[in-house]
Amino acid sequence: MTYNQPLGGNEMPRFGGVASMMRLPVYDDASGLDACFVGIPVDIGTSHRPGARFGPRSIRAESCLLRPYNMATGAAPFDSLQVADVGDVAINTFNLQKTVDIIEQAYNDILIHDCIPLTLGGDHTLTFPVLKAMAAKHGPVALIHVDAHADINDHMFGEQIAHGTPFRRSQELGLLDSDAVFQIGLRGTGYEPEDFNWSRSRGWTVIQAEECWGQSLKPIMADIRDQIGERPTYLSFDIDGLDPAFAPGTGTVEVGGLTIWQALEIIRGCHGLNLVGCDLVEVSPTYDQSGNTSLVAANLLYEMLCVLPGVSHHK
Repeated sequence: MTYNQPLGGNEMPRFGGVASMMRLPVYDDASGLDACFVGIPVDIGTSHRPGARFGPRSIRAESCLLRPYNMATGAAPFDSLQVADVGDVAINTFNLQKTVDIIEQAYNDILIHDCIPLTLGGDHTLTFPVLKAMAAKHGPVALIHVDAHADINDHMFGEQIAHGTPFRRSQELGLLDSDAVFQIGLRGTGYEPEDFNWSRSRGWTVIQAEECWGQSLKPIMADIRDQIGERPTYLSFDIDGLDPAFAPGTGTVEVGGLTIWQALEIIRGCHGLNLVGCDLVEVSPTYDQSGNTSLVAANLLYEMLCVLPGVSHHK
């Protein structure tokens, strides 16, 4: 079998060619794919700075710098998985509820093909309909959620669906395996202790950013792997989980966040889990003049690809 390969920088200048994720082939659907990159250009669920609708396009543009082999881990995803970019979900930019339904159906269509989606966001609202599709296929999933915020608000301005509510809605619908939900990097100011303690009261593990300062997260990830075991697992990574020194291009920044190397330890620490989907959300390139946030996001999405089940390692 011949596997798709990213277009190399010696075949076409990195500033040329089609601006797909890693300059992979673009497919109309997920048929025949083991994994796919898919964009959801939505930011109408955002409560502060908009612009995440441009995140997928910006991440794809910066991903031209990536190469197929992971020098650190030995992962060679394009040697064993058929991967392509399946484009963007055609959201309704005027209606968030209709957009949620559109996203859920789009992911049902991807999962029919037993393809693992890696999502380029878009604001964090999108994770709710994606999890609805995941649970329809796999049952309640374990969750690793990297973020500055718990995203468990009951409502925002009276609305039950927004980028600050996806995990409360997911819990209410039974989409999550509550014994295996881990929130990493939470921090900042709040309105009351319940902002983080609601998660704890549901049996979730909350690892606040302060617990991560100045240390490797490898031991934490080893413990998380042991607790999750073989359960189907979803990884949701809000770029604001990183400190704004590393990722300023996002809508709701919080100081005192994770470092890039801790982000890599978290994702690489997912190797061996039964990952059924991943997302990288809340990149707002308007606030990212250097393109660095989008470049970081592209690298983290590649790292997610490298830890999917079935990836070959040559190291």
